[in-house]
Amino acid sequence: MFELVRVMGLPAFLAREAPYLGASIVIAEFFYKFHSFTLEAVAFLATWYGLSWAGAALLHRNRQ
Repeated sequence: MFELVRVMGLPAFLAREAPYLGASIVIAEFFYKFHSFTLEAVAFLATWYGLSWAGAALLHRNRQ
């Protein structure tokens, strides 16, 4: 994450990832009740990754 922010710059990183980060926080808060911080953190990060991947795939498809 540090390397990505360093390469892209914080404003560009936030512009790209903020919607997916926000959606992942909301999903994790409402749906992930594992009673384990570690499991919830891993599920949150996996959700963020999945949403970001899906968004990138959709945006890439629309550009072609």
